[in-house]
Amino acid sequence: MLQPYDPDWPIRAARLLTAVQQVLAPLEVAEAFDHIGSTSVPGLAAKAYLDLQVLVRELPEPSVVDDALAAAGFVPAVGARPDSPGVHRDIPRGSQVVPAGVWRKRLFVHDIDGPGAAILHVRLSASPWGRYTVWFRDWLRAHPQARDSYADFKATAAAEHAGDADFDDYTRAKTAFFDRVQEEFEAWGRRT
Repeated sequence: MLQPYDPDWPIRAARLLTAVQQVLAPLEVAEAFDHIGSTSVPGLAAKAYLDLQVLVRELPEPSVVDDALAAAGFVPAVGARPDSPGVHRDIPRGSQVVPAGVWRKRLFVHDIDGPGAAILHVRLSASPWGRYTVWFRDWLRAHPQARDSYADFKATAAAEHAGDADFDDYTRAKTAFFDRVQEEFEAWGRRT
């Protein structure tokens, strides 16, 4: 499930983000494009799926954004189960209080079973998750001890869920680590 860090991951992420930026440019809604998740943190083992993020002022109509992203090889994700986390909305977390609708999102996949596997999170710019993912990435990059602690936590969770039919319970298990460090990385992110 987890693979050692691959220095090719940020190169692939940059290529995919450039393609996404090009196909979304005519919609004039995107404000930020980021490589997030474990594959964006040098030295951190990860599932070999690149996590990418686009922040938008408003979520475009599904047919419009689906057609645009299809040109870059991304298709809408449906989730492995009806309650798959993070497919249509993020689980509210953190200190910022926002309207419930801010947690809505769209999730897309690219070559999900192939060597170019990537997951694209399309989030509202007002979503705290959009900031948290970048702050968490940057916090792990700046704090090798936290990165290593997260690596150990992920390895344990991956071993516990190695026989699962999908990644949903592994994803849910990782929230225990975020619960433990949310306040710290959020405070660090606000300062920097």
